[in-house]
Amino acid sequence: METLNKSQVMKLSIPERIQLVEDIWDTITEAPDEVPLSEQKKAELEKRLEAHQRNPAEAAPAETVLKRIRSRR
Repeated sequence: METLNKSQVMKLSIPERIQLVEDIWDTITEAPDEVPLSEQKKAELEKRLEAHQRNPAEAAPAETVLKRIRSRR
């Protein structure tokens, strides 16, 4: 694996940097148990899960939510 320093990363094109970030993110999501969650974040996730379980019809597909967010730009 090649090691890049910050100046080398900054010389990459924007699409190359985006790909680098995606590649890094993929390695993080492979080990979700290693990502620390604060008690506050855990509580918020529990609250949201409980709300969804009480009323699953309130949920919207990710595509719908993303479309709504992108239309606000």
